[in-house]
Amino acid sequence: MFSKKTIEDIDLDNKVVLVRVDFNVPLKDGKVMDAYRIKQALPTIRYIQEHGASKIILISHLGRPEGRVDLKYSLKPIAPVLQRLLGTKVYFASDCIGKPVDQLLNKLNKNEIVLCENLRFHPEEEKDSADFAKALTKPADVFVQDGFGVVHRAHASTEAVTKFLPSVAGLLLRKEVDTITDVMGNPKKPLMAIIGGAKIADKLDLIKRFIEIADIVAIGGAMGNTFVSAEGVYIGSSLADKDDLPLAKDIIRMAKEESAKRAFIFALPRDGVVASNLEPNAKTRIVDWSAHVVAEIENYPKRTPESSLKVAKDEKILDVGPFSGSFIAGCMQLANTVVWNGTLGVTETPPLIGSTGPFAHGTELVIDALLGQFGHRPFSLIGGGDTVGYIENQGLVDQFNHVSTGGGASLELMAGRKLPGVEALEDK
Repeated sequence: MFSKKTIEDIDLDNKVVLVRVDFNVPLKDGKVMDAYRIKQALPTIRYIQEHGASKIILISHLGRPEGRVDLKYSLKPIAPVLQRLLGTKVYFASDCIGKPVDQLLNKLNKNEIVLCENLRFHPEEEKDSADFAKALTKPADVFVQDGFGVVHRAHASTEAVTKFLPSVAGLLLRKEVDTITDVMGNPKKPLMAIIGGAKIADKLDLIKRFIEIADIVAIGGAMGNTFVSAEGVYIGSSLADKDDLPLAKDIIRMAKEESAKRAFIFALPRDGVVASNLEPNAKTRIVDWSAHVVAEIENYPKRTPESSLKVAKDEKILDVGPFSGSFIAGCMQLANTVVWNGTLGVTETPPLIGSTGPFAHGTELVIDALLGQFGHRPFSLIGGGDTVGYIENQGLVDQFNHVSTGGGASLELMAGRKLPGVEALEDK
């Protein structure tokens, strides 16, 4: 259970409360395209309002402005969205420290809110500057950390800030840590992990941990190409990391050793959807380099040509094939807990026909299986920026048991690492 103090453990009455939220949401033409992260912060903000806080200051980052003012990363478009969702007046401060904040605080009525400009317009934020943290905390009595998506970083608004104010967790932070910790430490078995993404090195500890604790680990995405290449399969011009090949071979060896000790499945792609480019009008085909089932069915009664079994030099593997996707979906029918981090293909390419992009069918199979379309519906924990972004775009976030607001933070926590922004909070 969560070992840090939360807003439920302290007196908020008549206090000015500084809250670190994660409003790093997608914007387009100055409009919020998806308010999921904003909505996830509402329970904490409402709790603070309902328990007598005099004023609330919200701080967040948005994007990577690299320590300079860049208005395309301004948090200003978020203020009216938050005001509508809360039903409370939300003022926007043109900076996160100094006069712009102080002047607005002086005009606030009880329970009203100041949303401050992007923390990362100040280079001191990412440098964990004590002076910057002191300026942030100057108007406040209490600090509340509720930005789960940033607590894996030691920044001024996650670590240094706790040196100047009593510092506790918000409701979202506690929920994220408790849910992920419980799934990793006490899952309802069988446990299945589906891991995509590009670089094996980025998720090495996570993969190793799942080989230890899971019953099934399925690999996809660009890292799937690296694993397949490590197995001796020619992958044409597919995205893969040659530097990760030794890691891939080590992981395959570990997985085989684990399978020899117990009932454990390590599933690598056995077929793939390939094309020569990532455009919506790219001609796709299925290459069946291992199972050969699809290739033989497609070519019967003729002999299966080598082209059906081999990726061409100018082709890229852009999604898992139907055999691999169906195998993963089938395994999910036996799992009671599924952790999914990383899409299985290039989901950014939009479709020309139908509703599914040409390289998103594997990912859609995972979604259908998680939602019980094939009979069984396991508990679902979803993390990773590309995965969450995809299901946000599909309008399906509310359909899963837990969709994490933190990509890197959820990875670190699942891998068993400490989170600086959590460790810095007061113990219970």
